[in-house]
Amino acid sequence: MRAALLLLALAMPHPALAETVTVFAAASLKTALDRVADGFEAATGHEVVISYAGSGKLALQIRQGAPAQVFLSASPNWMEAIAAEGLLEPGTRRDLLGNSLVLIAHDAQAAPITLEPGVDLVTPLDGGHLATALTEAVPVGQYAKSAMQSLEIWDKTAPHLAQSDNARTALALVANGEAPYGIVYATDARAEPRVQVVGTFPAGSHPEITYPEALIAPASDAARAFHDWLAGPEAAAEFRAEGFTVRPAA
Repeated sequence: MRAALLLLALAMPHPALAETVTVFAAASLKTALDRVADGFEAATGHEVVISYAGSGKLALQIRQGAPAQVFLSASPNWMEAIAAEGLLEPGTRRDLLGNSLVLIAHDAQAAPITLEPGVDLVTPLDGGHLATALTEAVPVGQYAKSAMQSLEIWDKTAPHLAQSDNARTALALVANGEAPYGIVYATDARAEPRVQVVGTFPAGSHPEITYPEALIAPASDAARAFHDWLAGPEAAAEFRAEGFTVRPAA
């Protein structure tokens, strides 16, 4: 009987072979990245734990010693801040995804707005606020500020902003009707049926929206496997389904 139990135990997958991969990721990645992680877990048996927040907040936590193994930022600037501390696994940083910047409305009947120099974004607010993320710290807010400066409407519009701590919180302000309009990523708008896109900011009005990804040193085998999975066809299909642009592998 003991021999049979021993043989059964040896035949079963050893739980020690499964590892947990801790990922820090920009909040705007949640819908797609949750599905990417599910696919990886099903294929490998490893567990993926993802902490979502604004990229600047995540970068600060990593610099302070938070146990992240993989970092996906919505801006190269915050990845560079991590690299400057010597915290990246050499040779693993890459530009993974792209996105675009849009103006959204809560009202399903809101008219389209042409986002051109001098456009008036204050009057449509009707006393409300224009939601976006923190314009000095969170990438989508930084892109929004750059776009408004490029269109020469920053000084007029800035006093009417409602700034939140990440892209998805800004999206929720509009979805819940707490702000009539907002500036978010196109992928966020796509993930939320309670908002509609009323305008797309010209690509040249703000820095190119790039999501870099890298391993934090020292990288475990499971973290390396997830890093590879992120650049694979299964992950690419999930990202494209949510409207991200998938960058070609270097």
